Amino acid sequence: MCGQFTGWPEQAMDVLWQLQGEPTHATREHYRADRERLVRQPMIALLNEVADTDPRYEDFSVWHYRTNSWWWQNQSAVIRLGRKIEIGLRFSLDGLRIQGAWWYPDPGHVDMFRKAVASEGSGRELSAIVEDVRKKGYDISGDVMKRPPRGYPTDHPRTDLLRHRSLIAARPLGCEEWLHTPEAVDRVLSAAADLDDLLTWLVRHVKRAA
Repeated sequence: MCGQFTGWPEQAMDVLWQLQGEPTHATREHYRADRERLVRQPMIALLNEVADTDPRYEDFSVWHYRTNSWWWQNQSAVIRLGRKIEIGLRFSLDGLRIQGAWWYPDPGHVDMFRKAVASEGSGRELSAIVEDVRKKGYDISGDVMKRPPRGYPTDHPRTDLLRHRSLIAARPLGCEEWLHTPEAVDRVLSAAADLDDLLTWLVRHVKRAA
């Protein structure tokens, strides 16, 4: 088990550098133990400290390795807040990246989302939240239809949101010296606070079907 988070060691970048491109099976196995110790275990320690600070973030997973080389070059993790609603973290040579996402929706979820967007109160609230998140430097994306969905007017004031079948807000947190120190915990918590209103709205309005 991983202990207290002290930051990703600088050697973690050296390991990820060796795994760039299309590393052979032998290369992956050669660096497996170092990658586990220097890359994956610090992510586990980071999320344990995040969860200790805020119990809402206790349900998390830190991914293992897969056959695709991407999974060796990027250490991903998720914090689940609701059904298909989560905070995602990714550590790579580019540094640390965070996103808040509602995606891979269950049947009925898209309809729930659209009804809430179309409703005057909840829709205006989400529009303001998304604009605020965008101003904080987050890219807004998702699975977006080219046309407004059937049943909604083409001139609806929130047609851009109605076209979403998933909603993602993401931004890089950086690759500065703090990444190798305990300060990374505060950086993640601060970014999670940026996303809190958006994810809380989604948890409230996009629920598991009865």
